[in-house]
Amino acid sequence: MMQNVHLASEADEDDLYSGYNDYNPTFDTEDLENDVAFQQAARTSHGRRPPSKATLTSSMGRPMTGAIQDGVARPMTAVQAAGYTKAAMRGSSFDPLGQARGPAPPLEMKNSDSSEEKIRQLEKKVNELVEESCIANSCGDLKTALEKAKEAGRKERVLVRQREQIATPENINLDLTYSVLFNLASQYAANEMYAEALNTYQVIVKNKMFSNGGRLKVNMGNIYLKQLNYSKAIKFYRMALDQIPGVHKEMRIKIMENIGVAFIKTGQYNEAISSFEHIMSTSPNLKAGFNLILCYFAIGNSEQMKKAFQKLIAVPLEVDYDDKYISSNDDPHTNLLVEAIKNDSLRQIERERCVEAVKASHYVELANDLEINKATTYLRQQDFSQALETLKMFEKKDSRVKSAAATNLSFLYYLENELAQATNYADLAVNSDRYNPAALTNKGNTVFANGDYEKAAEFYKEALRNDSSCTEALYNLGLTYKKLNRIDEALDCFLKLHAILRNSAQVLHQIANIYEIMEDPDAAMEWLLQLISVVPTDPHVLSKLGKLYDREGDKSQAFHYYYESYRYFPSNIEVIEWLGAYYIDTQFCEKAIEYFERAALILPTQVKWQLMVASCYRRSGNYQKALEKYKVIHRKFPENVECLRFLVRLCTDMGLKEVQEYMTKLKKVEKLKEIREQRIKSGRDGSARSRREGNAGSGNDGTKGGRLNAKLKALPGTSEPYESSVSKEIDASYIDPLGPQAERPKTAARKRTEEDDFADEELGEDLLPE
Repeated sequence: MMQNVHLASEADEDDLYSGYNDYNPTFDTEDLENDVAFQQAARTSHGRRPPSKATLTSSMGRPMTGAIQDGVARPMTAVQAAGYTKAAMRGSSFDPLGQARGPAPPLEMKNSDSSEEKIRQLEKKVNELVEESCIANSCGDLKTALEKAKEAGRKERVLVRQREQIATPENINLDLTYSVLFNLASQYAANEMYAEALNTYQVIVKNKMFSNGGRLKVNMGNIYLKQLNYSKAIKFYRMALDQIPGVHKEMRIKIMENIGVAFIKTGQYNEAISSFEHIMSTSPNLKAGFNLILCYFAIGNSEQMKKAFQKLIAVPLEVDYDDKYISSNDDPHTNLLVEAIKNDSLRQIERERCVEAVKASHYVELANDLEINKATTYLRQQDFSQALETLKMFEKKDSRVKSAAATNLSFLYYLENELAQATNYADLAVNSDRYNPAALTNKGNTVFANGDYEKAAEFYKEALRNDSSCTEALYNLGLTYKKLNRIDEALDCFLKLHAILRNSAQVLHQIANIYEIMEDPDAAMEWLLQLISVVPTDPHVLSKLGKLYDREGDKSQAFHYYYESYRYFPSNIEVIEWLGAYYIDTQFCEKAIEYFERAALILPTQVKWQLMVASCYRRSGNYQKALEKYKVIHRKFPENVECLRFLVRLCTDMGLKEVQEYMTKLKKVEKLKEIREQRIKSGRDGSARSRREGNAGSGNDGTKGGRLNAKLKALPGTSEPYESSVSKEIDASYIDPLGPQAERPKTAARKRTEEDDFADEELGEDLLPE
C-alpha cells in the first residue's frame, strides 16, 4: 500500500509560515519610550514643526509623520473626530456634535401629485369600496352591494394598469385583486345573476397566481345546484374535494354532504349512500344520518335502515332538552314565550306520548324509567308540585321503582326542611330496596339533621358497602366524623374522595379546614392554594388564606390575599377592617380612609367606622377634615362621648370658639351616662336582695321592686343585661314607677344641679382624650 506514497525531499519543502515574522522596522513601537525625539515631540510643540528636507528620520531611525522610507508610508494621525482642528485653534468654540449649525431643516412635504401617492390613494379607495359592499350585503341592500362591488372592480383595473406603467408586474397586489373579484362574484350570486357569478369565479379559478382559487369551485357547484344542473354540481364538488387538503376535515365533510344531496336529487341512491356512509363513519351528524335512512328507505333495505337508525341515535344531540324550557336570560319577551309554550298541547304530547307508547309496547319496564325521568325534568324546571305528583304514583309499584321514587321524594322534602316527611319516605325507600345507596344516603341525611351522628355514620357506611363509588355518602361520612370530633377518620374520608374527585372545590376546602383544626397551618395553606387554582375568584377562600398568613406573621402575603378577597367581594367587614388596620400600622392613614368609609356605608348605624375615618384624617394631619367629620358624627350620634372628647381636643388645639359648647355637651353626656350606670347598678342590687328575701317579703317591698323594674325597662339606651325576680309582679297601674322618695333604693347619683351652674363648670384635664 506504501508504493504509491511519494515523500518530498527536504530541499523542495517550503515553509508555509515563512515571512509572517518579518516586518519593517519603521513600525517598531517597542522602543518609543527611549526615543528622545518622539518624547520631546509628545511633551512640547516640537513635533508640530515642519521637518527639514535633510533630516527625515529621528535619532532612532524612526521616520517622522508622513515620511516615506523604503517605499513604505507611515499612516497619518487622524484627530478631526475628536474636535481638534485648526479652526478651533483660531478661536472657534469646541463643538464636536455640530450643535452650532442650528436645527435640522424641516421635512419635505409629501408630494400628492407623485404617481406612488396616487396609486396608494387609489388602493385605499378600492379597499373602502369592498368594505362598503360587504356591509351593504349584510344589511340586506343587495343592489347597493353589487354597485359598490362593480365600482371596486373598475378602480382595481385602473390601479393595475397604473402599477404596470411605473413598476414591474411582480409588484401588483394580488390579494387586493383576489378580494375584489371574489366579492364581485359573491354579490352576483346574491343577486341571482348566476351567469355573471360563474364567469367571475372562472377568472379566479383559471388564474394560477391565486393559490387557493380552486376552493371556489365549491361556490360554483352551489350555483349549479341552484340552477338544478346536478351533474355539473357534482363535477365541481368533486373537483373542489380533490383540491382541499385532508386537514380541513369539516369542509370536506360539508362537500361530501352536498355531493350526497345532489345524488339524491338525481335518483342515484347507491352513490348517495356511499357518501353518507363515509360521513357517518368519519364525523357523524344528524343531517347525514337522516339522509342515509331516507336513501335506504328508497331502495327498500330495511335491515340497513335499522343500522342507520342506530347510528343516528348514537349521534350526540348537543342540545339539553331537559333545560330547553328554562329561560337562560332576563329578556321579558323570551320569558313570556317560554311560559307560553311550557305547558301547551304540543308540550303535553311530548311528555305523555312517549310514555304511553312505551307502556303499550312490549318494553313496559322502560315506562317506569321514563316516568322517573319526567319527574326529574319537572324538578329541573322547578315545578315541584308536578314532580311530587309524578313520584307519588310509584308508591304502589314494584320495590325497585318504589325505592327510586321514594328516594327522590325524601330528597325533595329534605330540601323543603320537612324532616318528618323526608324521614317517612327515606324509610320507605330503604325498606323497598335495602341495597339502594341513594336511599341509604338520604336516610343518613335525615338522621344527621336530627343530631344522631353515630347512627347517620352507620347508614353512610352501609351505602358505601353497597356502592364504594357513592361519593355523596363518603362526603357526608366525612362531615359526620367532623361533628363527632374524629378528625383523623374525617381526613381519611376526604382524602379518599379527593382521589376520586380531583378538582372538587368542596373536598379541597374540607381537607384544608381539617388541617386548620389539627393546627397544621402549612398543610392548610397548601390545600387552600390548590383550592384557589380551582376557584380563583372565591373571596372566602382568599380571606381564609390571608388570615392564615397573618397568623404566621407574613404580612405581605396576608395583604395580597385580603386585597384579592376585597376586590372580588368588597362587602366583607372582617376583610375591610383588616385592610384598614394594615394601612394604619404601615403609616398610610390616607389609604385606610377608603376602607373605613366603605364599612360606614355598609353599617351606617355603627359609629365605630365613622370614628375611624375621622381618626385617620386626624392622624394624617388633616385636622380641618377631621373636625368636619367629627361634627357630622356628633349630629348623627349626639350622645357619643368619644366624638365629643375629640371635638373638644381639636377645637382647643385650633383655637375655635365652639370649644365651650362642646365642653358643656360633654359634661351633660357624661353626667347622664353616670346616672344610668348607677341606676342599673342599684337595680341589680335590688334584684339580688329581692331574690334573697324570696316570697316572704312584705307587699310594699314587692311593689317597690316591681316599680323599679318597670322604670329600668323604660330607660333609653340601656345596654347592660337586667335580672329581675320572676316571682314578683309589676304594678302597671301605679302612676309613679319609681315610687315615693323614701322607699326608693339608694343610688350614688348626686342631686341634679341647675342648668346654668352645670354650663359654667370648667372641663377638667382628666376628661380630655389622650
